Amino acid sequence: MKKCFLILASVATSLFATAQTKYFTKTGRIFFNASSPLEKIEAINDKSTSVIDLSTGQIEFGVLMKAFLFERALMQEHFNENYIESDKFPKALFKGTIADASSIDKSKDGTYPVKVKGTLTLHGVTKEIETMATFTVKNGALSATTDFKIEAADYDIEIPSVVKDKVAKTISINVQANYEPLKTS
Repeated sequence: MKKCFLILASVATSLFATAQTKYFTKTGRIFFNASSPLEKIEAINDKSTSVIDLSTGQIEFGVLMKAFLFERALMQEHFNENYIESDKFPKALFKGTIADASSIDKSKDGTYPVKVKGTLTLHGVTKEIETMATFTVKNGALSATTDFKIEAADYDIEIPSVVKDKVAKTISINVQANYEPLKTS
């Protein structure tokens, strides 16, 4: 009887693991770099949230702009007050789809490069973006990384002429997320 229970528990656990398709994180890491040859401008945000559904390929990322941390407090203040206008536009939001999400095999360790396409809303402007992302499965855990670039002007982010040579017009963004199964009960 004990052996039968162990077999049933094992089957039920494996069915749940393979049926799980929704994942989330509250600790996604966004790093951005707007450095120029004259000035280092970098910030990190470890508090972004994301939800993905591997059965549909849908993915969403939300980022509170005031959660970006800079090395210098004055730079952080300028970022929030003058460039991003965080009081007016408190969040950035990405909504999109993972092309061929079914290729990400949660039951098998490996790296899975996929195309991600969607819209990024930043500073009140929504633009379509497309990038490659890498999903990694290791010991049943799911993580994702991507790198992409945006143009400040595309999102109506004005760079004052007095600092135009210090701030890159093209901003590099790196995203890293470690996902957990989303419990819907």
